[in-house]
Amino acid sequence: MQEPFGIKTEQEFSELCIETFLFQYHQVEVYKKFVDALNIDIDKVLSIEKIPFLPIEMFKHHKVIDKNYAPELFFQSSGTTQQNLSKHWIADEILYQKSIYESFSQFIGKPEDFIFLGLLPNYLERKNASLIYMVDFLMKKSSKRENGYFLYDHLKLYELLSSLASENKKIILFGVSFALLDFLDTLEVNGLNLCPNKNLYIIETGGMKGRKEEMTKDALLEILKNRFSSQNIFSEYSMTELLSQAYSLGNNIYESPSWMRILIRDTEDPFNYCPIGKTGGINIIDLANRHSCSFIATQDLGKLLSKKEDNILRHTPFQVLGRIDHSDIRGCSLLVS
Repeated sequence: MQEPFGIKTEQEFSELCIETFLFQYHQVEVYKKFVDALNIDIDKVLSIEKIPFLPIEMFKHHKVIDKNYAPELFFQSSGTTQQNLSKHWIADEILYQKSIYESFSQFIGKPEDFIFLGLLPNYLERKNASLIYMVDFLMKKSSKRENGYFLYDHLKLYELLSSLASENKKIILFGVSFALLDFLDTLEVNGLNLCPNKNLYIIETGGMKGRKEEMTKDALLEILKNRFSSQNIFSEYSMTELLSQAYSLGNNIYESPSWMRILIRDTEDPFNYCPIGKTGGINIIDLANRHSCSFIATQDLGKLLSKKEDNILRHTPFQVLGRIDHSDIRGCSLLVS
């Protein structure tokens, strides 16, 4: 099987999807049982739209993994209790690292060119968070002495950002939504203002965790843009059960790399897909998920936007619009937009 990162055409993507479906049907026992329960003839699955998508809840109750692997590395979703948290077992760590690197490089730039700062207290305070693994990996690739996490030490982060404002260095600040707002509130209480810095890029990862009043994603982005005095307010969309990331470079519009695809399913009929502009449930194809499941039906709501016909490397732009009613609210859920 070829690595998915070199996909250049729609035909290559479709062919690799069908090959991956057949591979995972035979190798991932949970997925095989799911497909069989739907009475699907796998020989008739000849297009992406015919592939069954595994409900994301399966990761809470089953070990979704290629039967030829017994990996020790796993990522675990966040939650208010330790019961029924999703676990994603990782058979090929190198494949995950390549996915992180290639996604970031495509949308943001080469990790080696950036300083990475993290304001991710809730993720640092628990083990096996895929987001921390991702940021750690980017920091290692960067190898900048300024790289680091700040937990709740907002004044220390302020001092570093202030000292870097006069230097021509590119800075990425990864932050969960409530922590970024807490940081800005600390500055306001102390009468401090950040110096405008065109080289500072904020990447918010969603989630209020009950720590702040919920607001729309658009309202959050506007607050961050104004109070950081920056137009570089980006967002990242991924989850424990994935090995790839989509990014928004503004306006709450996400794009995925060439090996990742978003489909919008009808919430009443999971094998019927919504046209561009209509809201439905988000299905995700992640071909980096070679040894677990590449076809996942999430509990997020979203819609596709107009397609960029001239650029296969970035599939149809999409928006994330909250959660499906009555779905289990996960700790990493995005703000409603």
